[in-house]
Amino acid sequence: MGNRGMEDLIPLINKLQDAFSTIGQTCNLDLPQIAVVGGQSAGKSSVLENFVGRDFLPRGSGIVTRRPLILQLVNSKVEYAEFLHCKGRKFVDFDEVRLEIEAETDRITGSNKGISSIPINLRVYSPNVLNLTLIDLPGMTKVAVGDQPQDIEHQIREMLMQFITKESCLILAVTPANTDLANSDALKISKEVDPQGLRTIGVITKLDLMDEGTDARDILENKLLPLRRGYIGVVNRSQKDIDGKKDIRAALAAERKFFLSHPGYRHIAERMGTPHLQKTLNQQLTNHIRDTLPGLRSKLQSQVLSLEKEVEEYKNFRPDDPTRKTKALLQMVQQFGVDFEKCIEGSGDQVDTSNLSGGAKINRIFHERFPFELVKMEFDEKELRREISYAIKNIHGVRTGLFTPDLAFEAIVKKQIIKLKEPCLKCIDLVIQELINTFRQCTNKLGSYPRLREETERIVTTYVRERDSKTKDQVLLLIDIELSYINTNHEDFIGFANAQQRTAANATKKRVMPNQVIRRGWLTINISIMKGGSKDYWFVLTAESLSWYKDEEEKEKKYMLPLDNLKLRDVEKGFMSSKHVFAIFNTEQRNVYKDLRQIELACDTQEDVDSWKASFLRAGVYPEKDQPESEDAMNPSDTVSMDPQLERQVETIRNLVDSYIGIVNKSIRDLMPKTIMHLMINSAKDFIHSELLAYLYSAGDQGSLMEESPEQAQRRDEMLRMYHALKEALVLIGDITTTTISTPVPPPVDDHWIAKDPSPPPASRPAPATAAPPSRPPGVRGPTPGPPPPLNPSPAFGIPPVPSRPPGQAAYAGDPNSGVTPLVPSRPARVPPALPPGIPSRRPPAAPNRPTVMRPSEPSLLD
Repeated sequence: MGNRGMEDLIPLINKLQDAFSTIGQTCNLDLPQIAVVGGQSAGKSSVLENFVGRDFLPRGSGIVTRRPLILQLVNSKVEYAEFLHCKGRKFVDFDEVRLEIEAETDRITGSNKGISSIPINLRVYSPNVLNLTLIDLPGMTKVAVGDQPQDIEHQIREMLMQFITKESCLILAVTPANTDLANSDALKISKEVDPQGLRTIGVITKLDLMDEGTDARDILENKLLPLRRGYIGVVNRSQKDIDGKKDIRAALAAERKFFLSHPGYRHIAERMGTPHLQKTLNQQLTNHIRDTLPGLRSKLQSQVLSLEKEVEEYKNFRPDDPTRKTKALLQMVQQFGVDFEKCIEGSGDQVDTSNLSGGAKINRIFHERFPFELVKMEFDEKELRREISYAIKNIHGVRTGLFTPDLAFEAIVKKQIIKLKEPCLKCIDLVIQELINTFRQCTNKLGSYPRLREETERIVTTYVRERDSKTKDQVLLLIDIELSYINTNHEDFIGFANAQQRTAANATKKRVMPNQVIRRGWLTINISIMKGGSKDYWFVLTAESLSWYKDEEEKEKKYMLPLDNLKLRDVEKGFMSSKHVFAIFNTEQRNVYKDLRQIELACDTQEDVDSWKASFLRAGVYPEKDQPESEDAMNPSDTVSMDPQLERQVETIRNLVDSYIGIVNKSIRDLMPKTIMHLMINSAKDFIHSELLAYLYSAGDQGSLMEESPEQAQRRDEMLRMYHALKEALVLIGDITTTTISTPVPPPVDDHWIAKDPSPPPASRPAPATAAPPSRPPGVRGPTPGPPPPLNPSPAFGIPPVPSRPPGQAAYAGDPNSGVTPLVPSRPARVPPALPPGIPSRRPPAAPNRPTVMRPSEPSLLD
């Protein structure tokens, strides 16, 4: 097979780049590519134009390249260009290509020197190019011009880092020869991300603009600041040549003539120039792609596996097939019903560990929020006694009553029962809101069909609103039933005989009540910074006390607060605080904790606050109730009677009311969840399973209901394109991996001798007299076993091994002075394919395990 498969590598990567750019995704694949970096006006764009042989890039002073340009060069018999954002349009005139790049750049970045990291994809087909993919990046700058932001240097640097930090990216560091190499921005940023120089290729431009008597030979020979992949020099057109429309072919010929005629470069002219740079980049990118193929293949396989399930339903997809639409409608409605039931009833599979489901939230409404609302409206002791005394006095009128009137008891009880309506209706509203939120959450899976989702939400929400009124009517009916007959023969009712002894009995019962733990959890105590600041503690609430510890091990107790005479109070959230706060205070105006009259406790969410309040209610700590500031309330003569008989009657009725209201509250707390579940939630489940489909069919045409959203159609097309591109890439990678041979990365540069070099700096050093004549440069010796040979004073011998030569392949051996030309890949014209017949070979026999790249029956990879 030779290297035929390798020719498909760069087009394969181009195909993947286009597929991912079109989809707007990268599939988490770092595709191998070459990024061109350098300072402004370093000649980056000129190098790319020389590759193509056409003027097609914007030019000018200052920052010209303001968006990354992904340039894909494809060897083809016909010459034209294509943009990814102008699909189907072929640009034959390259002046139009330049105008399109400028227009597309201005469309995103504006017309006044702004930059953007959104790339422009350009593919150029030409017989004059080798397969190559490069990214032309904005030049590094120091000062903002125009309407550029002041941090333009930082922005450009961040953009470059997005590309060159990837291990799969080769770095083409472009540096002009008329500046000091030690100040090169390109080499500096390359060194940061590639300290060992494994991915960096140096390019030296503007060699013809150096001062007379100086040259860059030491740089090009890799002696000054060595790079593992070496440096290549090029000569671009000057601004005068560009303005004069000098042909690029003529410029390449002038470049060739410059290197052959310059005394400092003629011995390395075969390894200089744009054609050699293009060939080297093609070879090194191909080898780099080959090296990264195993990792790329494993990533592709994982992506394909992740897409398999989703693509399976799209493979035989026909949008206008009525059978498909009917089937999809039935599946969507059925899935909606299943999802809703799982949210309400709970499910063991796919449990959400980050948020509460609809059923869990409704459960909290039933058993925490609703009891809390009931207790909030619980009667105030003083006001209740005042109402009872008024009722007794009004019933007796002008007479002095001898017995406790039954009517006073019934009047007070009915007044308290009527107060239950408000928390009951509020509970229903909370459940309805949670139901609607659950519906919307379940219809997210219908997002592919916006009309179907809209109709489903409308139908189900309308049905729930209808059930809302029926449920409220039923709850109000329950309360009216309680009002219709006061059952004083209830088994839990204490009766008149036991009313007088109830206070003592309750006190005794409370004393013998076990100190059970009601709740544990973390709370924050809000204390001013002057007194130590806010701290988190582990709280334990029991029936008698509230304790807090350092941590949940409950070993180090900080404080224990008895619950006697404590009440709850709402506190507004602080301006800078994200937590929700409530407070505990003592009704007798005593300090609660240290010198604090109240303790502010903070939770992360309002739901946690409500839950803690409900726990405090179970412990007998009730919320504060606002007292009406009326004249009657302020009159002590009305609230406290001096008549001992009336006091006994008030106490009796107060105990009877307390007993009966407890029975009613218990009954309502039990019936409310049952009523809501039966009339609303279970009814909604039955409606979804049995009647929703009929309502959808009657709501409109099935075809219009099942119309896909444009986003879903686009997503399906992109998913299929992505899937097929990945599958095709896997096939190509499989063929290439098994049929090709690669050249390894060059060995590390041995630069220990640089400090010992007694030669003067390159800018002032004359050419050495011992240099070989330009017509026949000396050969580069290959590595030989044993200790390293002594350093040869000739500069040509200081050049590191050629990057494309495998480490195991030696040069021709024999007499060191024989002048036999070694096998140098960059000079194919000078390398004989084989020795003439009859002449003994000077190549030592290959070791048994030494890999041999050249095969007698196949052409060389480098021919």
